Amino acid sequence: MLLAACTGTEEGLPILRLAVLTNGGTTLQTVTTGGISGDPAPAEFTVPVTGGVSLDTLPGGGRALLTLAAGLESRDANLATPQAFTALPFTPVCLTSTATSAARDRLLTLSACLNGPQQLALYRSDGTLIWTATLPTFTPPIPGPDTPPVRLAVLGDTGVVARPALGGGSEVLRAAPATLGDPVATVTTPLPTPPIRDLAPYGTAILAATDTGVQTLGPTGVPDTAQPVAAFGTGRVDRLWTNATGNRSLLAAWRDNTLSGVSSEPLRLWDGVRATAATVAFIDRLRDVTLAPDGNLYALTPFALTRYDTVFGLQQGNWQPATLLSSLNDARAVTWLVP
Repeated sequence: MLLAACTGTEEGLPILRLAVLTNGGTTLQTVTTGGISGDPAPAEFTVPVTGGVSLDTLPGGGRALLTLAAGLESRDANLATPQAFTALPFTPVCLTSTATSAARDRLLTLSACLNGPQQLALYRSDGTLIWTATLPTFTPPIPGPDTPPVRLAVLGDTGVVARPALGGGSEVLRAAPATLGDPVATVTTPLPTPPIRDLAPYGTAILAATDTGVQTLGPTGVPDTAQPVAAFGTGRVDRLWTNATGNRSLLAAWRDNTLSGVSSEPLRLWDGVRATAATVAFIDRLRDVTLAPDGNLYALTPFALTRYDTVFGLQQGNWQPATLLSSLNDARAVTWLVP
């Protein structure tokens, strides 16, 4: 996180570009924030995409990772110069989600075609393939409003998958090469766990969002109730977001209001120090969050992108919300870039 000392003069904020995946995953667009006033410019770049799933930032911030149903690619800060990652050695490819390591140097993606096997692939951030793995047969439960989602996390060259279990709750699998350099990873037997709603890297650990708060995954991948993140209490958490930049690791958490049945739920932020996570805002239908190195949190709903100042918010409780984009249509993901 970048902090600026007060000098008595108005100083420019670090300039970042936000990339947004919108229109149900068919459009990428950008908006630039920063400058002397901190006011955003209108969206500058807009490009069509096919089968957009998610966005993330690659090391250095100069390129975005774009997950498409058909494969991974990176784009520069102008959404140009697409570079495809190494093609996967299986067909068909139906990517549904991607997770990055805390340092963004490892990328774990999942292919799950209808009536086909679940297949994992671990990449380096330069687009080269490290390993692939086919997961044990998955018999999903009948979908319901409270069925746990499929979530991914990566720590080193080990991938973790949490998926809904047929008998209720979740099951966790870990995939890693038996020998360094093996192109096919070994997958553990699924372990039953209470429902896992989300996974996120935090320092040298992986955290799980559960119905009883945020907990650290143990060595087998099962949430350890003896290692909770006490700052978030013992209530249910559905989504987690972390940053991999700056001097402090931030952790954001949210309870899905479409499942709780209330009009909005608090987005909470923890700086790794304070006893209780701070409430940033009450948000309806939060889709994604990116914690950027300019000291701001950017929250995306299906309809709008809003900026919150984490420095003033954590210090003074003044989050200084500002709407950067509005009138979006089914926006899905957001990430930051260095233009």
